[in-house]
Amino acid sequence: MTWVAALSTMLVFWVALALPTELQHRFHGATAAAAHAPQPDYVDSTVCAGCHQDIAATYRKTGMGRSFFQPTMANVVEDFTNNNALFHEPSALHYKMLERNGQFFERRWQTGFEGKEINVMEERIDYVIGSGNHSRSYLHRSADGQLLELPVSWYSEDGGNWAMSPGYDSKYQMDFRRAITPECMFCHNGYPESGKGLERSIFPDTLPQGIDCQRCHGPGRAHVEAARSGHATPELLASTIVNPAHLGRERQLEVCMQCHLETSRHEPNEQRNFDRSIFSYRPGEPLGDYKLYFAPAGSNDDGCEIAQAAYRLRKSACFRNSQMTCLTCHDPHDIPRGQEAVAHYTEVCMSCHRTVAHTVALPAQSTCLTCHMPKRRTDDAVHVVMTDHFISRSLPQRDLVAPIAETVLPEGSFTKVSLYYPEKAPPTPAAAISIAEAQVNDHGIVRLQSLLERYHPDAPEPYLALAKAYERNGNQMEVVRWSEQALVRRADFRPAIAELVPALFATHQEAAGIKVLEQAVARYPTDDLLLSDLGNAYLRQHRGAQAQQMLERAVRANPDRPESHDLLGAAAEQRGDVATAETEFREALRCQPDFAAANDHLGNLLMEKQAYPEAAFYFERAISADAGFAEAHHHYGRLLVLMDQLPQAIAELREAVQDDPKGLQTHEDLADVLAAAGQTAQAINEYESVLQLSAGYPQAHLGLGMALLSQHKLAEARPHLEAAAHSLDRDTAQAANQILAQMPR
Repeated sequence: MTWVAALSTMLVFWVALALPTELQHRFHGATAAAAHAPQPDYVDSTVCAGCHQDIAATYRKTGMGRSFFQPTMANVVEDFTNNNALFHEPSALHYKMLERNGQFFERRWQTGFEGKEINVMEERIDYVIGSGNHSRSYLHRSADGQLLELPVSWYSEDGGNWAMSPGYDSKYQMDFRRAITPECMFCHNGYPESGKGLERSIFPDTLPQGIDCQRCHGPGRAHVEAARSGHATPELLASTIVNPAHLGRERQLEVCMQCHLETSRHEPNEQRNFDRSIFSYRPGEPLGDYKLYFAPAGSNDDGCEIAQAAYRLRKSACFRNSQMTCLTCHDPHDIPRGQEAVAHYTEVCMSCHRTVAHTVALPAQSTCLTCHMPKRRTDDAVHVVMTDHFISRSLPQRDLVAPIAETVLPEGSFTKVSLYYPEKAPPTPAAAISIAEAQVNDHGIVRLQSLLERYHPDAPEPYLALAKAYERNGNQMEVVRWSEQALVRRADFRPAIAELVPALFATHQEAAGIKVLEQAVARYPTDDLLLSDLGNAYLRQHRGAQAQQMLERAVRANPDRPESHDLLGAAAEQRGDVATAETEFREALRCQPDFAAANDHLGNLLMEKQAYPEAAFYFERAISADAGFAEAHHHYGRLLVLMDQLPQAIAELREAVQDDPKGLQTHEDLADVLAAAGQTAQAINEYESVLQLSAGYPQAHLGLGMALLSQHKLAEARPHLEAAAHSLDRDTAQAANQILAQMPR
C-alpha cells in the first residue's frame, strides 16, 4: 500500500469514529439503493435525502432535479389528447402524440400513392428530457439499448404546444433515427452506472432520474460512509464532500460551466481531452484538465442559445468588473418562480446598483430584468423563450421574442475556432492534442499528425480524429493508416472500425475490409450496423446466402435500420424473389421515408411489374430526397418512355447525364429517346459522347449509324454500322447487318 492510500484509509477511519450516532439511523436502509451507484465512488443520490430532507425536497422541484425521468400519468403536463397532431411540411411527415393505457407514443405517417396512408411508424416514449419549464423532448429505448430522440417536442410557450424538436425543422430531419450520445447525456442527467457500450451509445437498463446532488458536490460515497460510521465530526464530515460555495471563483463557476458554457452551435465548440472519459469530471478540479472550449475565431456574434447562460454572462461588464458567480443570483437547491423570482433577482441587482438614477422615464412595471436581462427567443431552440444572461446596458431595439425560423447547420460542418476557455490551456500533451483536434480542419492536419508522432498517446481517440480529418479531405489511404493506428491502441474500438472499413473498400482492399468486418461481427455479434455492412460486402461479391444471413441478423438486432431492409430487398431481387424484395423495400421506407435509394429500388421493381403510375410516385420521391441522384433520374426517364411521355423522359435523362456525365447507359438511353423524338442532331451528339467514353460500344455505333443514315449521310453511317455488325451481342449485330444489306454500295 502506498503512503497516499494508507493516509486515505486512516482518514476514513478517523472520520468514521467521530460521526454522531443519530446520523446512522437517518441512513438506515440506504444500502440497497447505493448498489446502483454509477461508479465505485458514487452512490444512489436518494440516500442524500436521509440527512438533507428539506434541500432534497426543494431540489426535486428545480429544472435540474426534473431534467430526466420516465413519463407517467402523474408527471406529464402535456396534452396527448387534444391538439396533439402536426404536419411537418418540409419533410412531408405527419405526427400524432398518443396516450394508451398509461403509456405515451409518437406516431408518424405519410400520404402515399392514391392518398393511402404509408410509412407508419410508432415509438413509445420511454424517457422525458426537460423539466417542462421551457420544453420537453422525448427518447425511445431501442431493443439493443440505444436511446433515440423523437422528432416532436412539447414547448411551454403560449400555454403549451407541440412542435419539431430542436434541429428537426428541415426537409432532411432525422425523424426516429437520431441516437443520443453519451456527450448528450452528460449534461441532461446524472451519471449512468457504467461506461460499458457507450461507444455505441448503448445505455444501461437503469438510468438516473435527473441531475443529482453529485453533479455539483462530487462523488458521495466517502461522505455517506463517513456519515454512517457514527463517529465523524461535522468538520471532517464536510471535508468528504465538495461544497461549491467554498470553492474559489473559477472552480465554483466551472461547476456550472461544465454544462452551461456552450459557446456556439458551430463545430467544434468543445473538445474533451483524450485521457479523460466522458463521465470523469469532478467538481472542484480545473475544468480545463477535463475539456477545452472553443469559439468561432474573430466572432462577435450576439446570438443567444439555450445552454449559453455562463457564456453570455461572461460577456457582461457586471461579471468582468466584479467577483460575481452563478451563486450570486441562483440557489441551485431552490429556484423561485413568478413574482417571487422577479423580486429576488431585482434585489440581487440592487445590492450593487442601489444608487443608480435613471435619466429616462420607465414604464410602471419595469424592473432591472426588463431592460438589462430581457427574455429572448433562443437561436437553437426557436420555440423557447428564456432569460438572456448577457447583462446589457440598454435594451436592444428589436423584438427579442418574435418568432424566428430555425437555421439547421449542415451535419459535419466545421468552422475556424480559437481557444475560449480556459484562457490558457494546461501545458500538457493532452491539451495540445485537444487544440490540434479542434483546429484540424483549419489546415491543422499536419500539426495534429506531428503531435501524435511526437507523443504517441495510448488512447485511440486522437488517431481517429486524424483519420476523420483525412476522410473529409478525401485521402482514403491516410484514413486507413490512422484508423489502423487507433485500433493498435484498442483493438475493439468500434468507431475506428466503422471509419476503417469504408476506406478499405474505397481503396480497393475488399478482402481486408471483409476480414475487418468479420472480426468485428465476432466481437460485436448484435451490432446491426456492422452486420449490415458485412451483408452488403457479401452481396457485392454475389455471396447471396451469406449476405442474407448477415442481413437477417442485422434486422433481428435492430428492426428499424433502413439500410438492412433495403439490402435484404436487393438480395431477394438477386435470387428472383420479387415479393420479398418489395416487402423489404417498403419496410426500409417505413423506417426512413426519405431514403432515396430505397424509393428508387421500389420504383424499379414496380416498373418491372408494369405498375407504372405507382412506380412514378416512388421515383419522384427518390428525386425529391436527392435531387442529384443520377440513377433515379435515369430510371424515371426510362419509365416515362414506357408511359409515352417523351418530353418529360428527355428532361429526366438530361438530368441524369448532368449528374453522372460518365454514365454510358444514360447517354445511350438519352440518345435513343432523342432519336425517337425526331431530335436527330442532339441524338448524334449523345451517341458520340458514348463513343468518346467507350470507343467500341456496339449499341452506340448502331444508334449513331442509324441516326446518320436518317440524315442521308451514308458514308459516315457505314463504318459505325460495320462496327456494330461485329458485335458479340446477337441482336445488335443482326440489326446492323440487316441495315447494311439494304444500303447501296
